[in-house]
Amino acid sequence: MAIELDHLILPVNDRARSIDFYTNVIGLQRDPESGSFSVMRVTPNLQLLLAAWGTRGGQHLAFAMSKAEFDAIFERIVNSGIAFGDRFDAVGNAHGPSDEDGARGIGKALYFFDPDQHLIEIRHYNPDS
Repeated sequence: MAIELDHLILPVNDRARSIDFYTNVIGLQRDPESGSFSVMRVTPNLQLLLAAWGTRGGQHLAFAMSKAEFDAIFERIVNSGIAFGDRFDAVGNAHGPSDEDGARGIGKALYFFDPDQHLIEIRHYNPDS
């Protein structure tokens, strides 16, 4: 299949707070602004566009990465005091990571919320792929 996801627009309440979260906790690279969007680089072919449109949260973003990247983000989550859990419906139980199914099969996953209550999942697959 030749279809790829190019970008996502994520509504946020406080653009600066969201930029800080996605760069300093998740580790995304910030690209130049594009109109009213703050652009975060997820992969060479995928951007996350932060739009200060206001939100109640509720979106779910799942990021796959190497185990080393996963471990680094997990450490930043713990050091920042961000509540996490081993399941999408158990954020705050401080358990995890857990085995969860994803696009490439079973991987280790961890769940937490961004500043706007969007559910974030980080995961790695074994062997890393």
